[in-house]
Amino acid sequence: MKWSISTKLFLVLVAISIAAVAAMGVSARISFTRGFIGYLNEQSTTYVESVVPRLAEAYKNEGSWKFLNHNPRAWYRLLDTRPRREGPPQFSEVDFTAVQLRMTLLDADKEIVIGNRTLTPGAPMRAIEVEGKTVGWLALVPYQQATAAADVRFQKRQLTQNWLIGLGTVLIAALAAWWLSRLLVTPLTRIASATHNLASGDYTVRIPVTSKDEIGGLSQDFNRLAQALAHNEQLRRSFMADVSHELRTPLSVLKGELEAIEDGVRSMTPETLASLQSEVATLNKLVSDLYDLSLSDIGALSYRMTDVDIGEVLHSTLAAFQQRLAERGLKVETHIDSPAMVNGDEGRLQQLFNNLLENCARYSQADGTVRVGCRNTNGEVLIEIEDSGPGVPADILPRIFERFVRAEASRNRSHGGAGLGLAICANIVQAHGGTITASAAPLGGLLISIRLPPLRTLKV
Repeated sequence: MKWSISTKLFLVLVAISIAAVAAMGVSARISFTRGFIGYLNEQSTTYVESVVPRLAEAYKNEGSWKFLNHNPRAWYRLLDTRPRREGPPQFSEVDFTAVQLRMTLLDADKEIVIGNRTLTPGAPMRAIEVEGKTVGWLALVPYQQATAAADVRFQKRQLTQNWLIGLGTVLIAALAAWWLSRLLVTPLTRIASATHNLASGDYTVRIPVTSKDEIGGLSQDFNRLAQALAHNEQLRRSFMADVSHELRTPLSVLKGELEAIEDGVRSMTPETLASLQSEVATLNKLVSDLYDLSLSDIGALSYRMTDVDIGEVLHSTLAAFQQRLAERGLKVETHIDSPAMVNGDEGRLQQLFNNLLENCARYSQADGTVRVGCRNTNGEVLIEIEDSGPGVPADILPRIFERFVRAEASRNRSHGGAGLGLAICANIVQAHGGTITASAAPLGGLLISIRLPPLRTLKV
């Protein structure tokens, strides 16, 4: 039989409560019984001490113990230490049934005169002295168990009350165990059910957070995990849709061009070959960017770190883009400090600046301005690349380094590009221990700020 966690927890707590109550009950019974018997023996000893003077006085008056032979009434009257009352003597059940029947009177030679004749060896005896001479002994058989009816009733009543208290404790513990099992297991059941739904692909499932303890924290973590998985699933679907779209566009153009050539609609001219070559270059750039992005995501993109002067890398990159920028009528302004030394991969840094300048050349309006700056400030190297309009909407700026994110209103697909360049730039900067941010440029376009840690020199 398969038991639930709540059932197991309930049974365990109840079993522990029963075991604890049983142990306490047995211990209390043993302790009470022994203590009660000891109390009765102590009371009996006190009673014996009060009887001894009466027996000594009787012996002195009678001259011997013969007056007690076969005279139990006289014996019991001597044992009655209570004040005399009119009417027949009223012997208490405790004093006479429980105590006096255990008392034995012995003569000076320790021969039994009257009383309990089952005297056990070693029973405590009290000497009876008259004028300095021992004339007898008063022995008391000790209690081994409660024998008087009142004592027995008292003992049973106490033990019954103990067991009733134990039973009540078990019932309270059972209720507490039931409440605790529901309190702990109910949210765990919700978490287990939600986890099953999450594993089945339902990323919309959420768990209500009803407490601030560990279970509440677990519920919050689960909700964050579900939210992250839902976000990643959305990114995956968007990524696949964007990749398929970006691949489909140049492939469709290539297919149309080739079919046109096959059908004789278009002839194989240098212009046709240039168009085909352009689409192949677009595909090659997209595949190359995807490959670099996948390598950087898993940390497998190779880096050969050396001492690099950022100023020199920027100058060489600008030289390569001089003709491209001039064709767009873009004016270039530079404010580059040299040296600005960092520890980095010169090839990857060249790729970083190529992507940024490519965006400037592609998206900036003709006859605009591109400004490139580099300086050492506040213990780091700051690189800033900005262009004139059009700008990027404010809601796009926080996500501009995500893959396939583009400002559709201005910097759109008509300008080309798959929206992977800035994502690759962010990974390259991160691999160099730096940060990259995007903001609105004073020139009206986009300002990219890169902060890299400076080269650490060892002091000799």
